[in-house]
Amino acid sequence: MVLGSILNPINSSMLAVALIPIGRAFGQPPSQTAWLVSGLYLATAVGQPVIGRLVDAYGPRLLYLWGTAVVGLAGLVGVLAPNLWVLVVSRVLLGFGTSAAYPASMSVLRTESERTGARSPTGILAVLSVSNQVIAVVGPALGGLLIGAGGWHLIFAINVPLAAACLLLGLRLPRGGALPSGARADVSGMVLFAGSLTAFMLFLMDPAAVRWFLPAAGAVLGAVFVRRQMAVAEPFIDLRVLGGNVPLLATYARQLLAYTTAYAFLYGYSQWLQEGRGIDASQAGLLQLPTAVAALGVTALTGRHAQVRGKLAAGSLIQVAVCAALLLLTSGTPVWALVLLAAGFGLPQGLNGLANQNALYAQAEPARMGASAGLLRTFMYLGALLSSAATAAFFEAGATTAGLHDLAWLMTGVAVLNLLFSLTDRSLARIGREG
Repeated sequence: MVLGSILNPINSSMLAVALIPIGRAFGQPPSQTAWLVSGLYLATAVGQPVIGRLVDAYGPRLLYLWGTAVVGLAGLVGVLAPNLWVLVVSRVLLGFGTSAAYPASMSVLRTESERTGARSPTGILAVLSVSNQVIAVVGPALGGLLIGAGGWHLIFAINVPLAAACLLLGLRLPRGGALPSGARADVSGMVLFAGSLTAFMLFLMDPAAVRWFLPAAGAVLGAVFVRRQMAVAEPFIDLRVLGGNVPLLATYARQLLAYTTAYAFLYGYSQWLQEGRGIDASQAGLLQLPTAVAALGVTALTGRHAQVRGKLAAGSLIQVAVCAALLLLTSGTPVWALVLLAAGFGLPQGLNGLANQNALYAQAEPARMGASAGLLRTFMYLGALLSSAATAAFFEAGATTAGLHDLAWLMTGVAVLNLLFSLTDRSLARIGREG
């Protein structure tokens, strides 16, 4: 489960150091190579809940094996890509292929917990969270080593042996799904959901008045999707059940808010370090390292504690404080203060991410654990796209200190909303308590 779940973050993080070499190889500017990033995010955001529902229907093993096979195929396509757009196709395939492991893992954990009568496997959930954070940290370094050893093609080629290992290990996963005998997966609902979400996400990638037709198309497809889900016996997303599960909806909202702020810091702060503070790219990368170290540390320390309310309250409160601290930054802020600020941002990332994952495990309907876990990742990537759009708007004239301060006001407002969602959700107090 751990090896499968790291396929997505390792492919996301390795590409960070490969964009410039790939652009040079194909003679493409950054505006075009950015599709290598957006393509994977888009495919993953759409693929996680869709494949998660297929996990619920047909069991974790089948989808895990198919997903990892697609990852291996995507690696080969990337190695042999004759131009940038075939490489983008490879990244889209990677996005869909890597979408199977996390929902499959959550489904297995839920099934095994019910079979054995064990309580919430907080230790294993923490291991899944920590492994993803570790890979996100070492991914750029691994990508740099591979590029130095044989060029950017190797960051795609490495997926072939990784996928082969996952295929061998995946044979040990349990069979079977949760759909009643004779029932069929709601493929039409999945297509409508994917179409609606894709239209909205394409608009968020490049919001402009001339692209008004995208959110309009998304709204129409969304309306048809809702009507379809209310009419079928086994819907892709049971809106009646989901609508009545207010705690789970609140968890999705917290995930969106927390990661909108986290990604805004990741992208906005790193750009300001280079343009507004005058630090070169390599040093700016090092100054982001305390964020990852702090996130890993707090996850390791709190991972085995099943209670989530205290983690969310502390994480969202710290997030408000560090977002407000961005307003104090100037072009002359000393390096030690930048290090402390980066470490401060890592604490809520570790606390919020782990707590929302544990909350979902307790709140989701067992028969729909795969789809519910996939939706949690979808809201995370929606936060990434919202933060990207906000960063582009505030940094239109460059990553200036004034632009960072404007972005910080928005981030602080979002963090305050996250704090309110955490403090007012009384259902969180029950999660993780014996009996």
